[in-house]
Amino acid sequence: MDGLTPAENRELETRLQKRQVKEFMAVFGNLVDNCFQSCVDDFTSKALSGRESGCISRCVTKSMATQTRLGERFAELNAAMSAEMANR
Repeated sequence: MDGLTPAENRELETRLQKRQVKEFMAVFGNLVDNCFQSCVDDFTSKALSGRESGCISRCVTKSMATQTRLGERFAELNAAMSAEMANR
């Protein structure tokens, strides 16, 4: 970010960090909501049943793997686009 003062750089960093935290919390909240809705259906006890616990574990693992793969694919496409732009 050339041309920014140190104060402007700090402000930009602060805003970016706040945005990243907000986006992370939204993704995390969606993950929790999705896995809860998919796996928890017995409200007769405070504790999760073994089936519910296993389902939540699989749901979280699958969701995290999906997010990881999406990030990898995005990086692959970004690298391809960057290489294409450099070759022009």
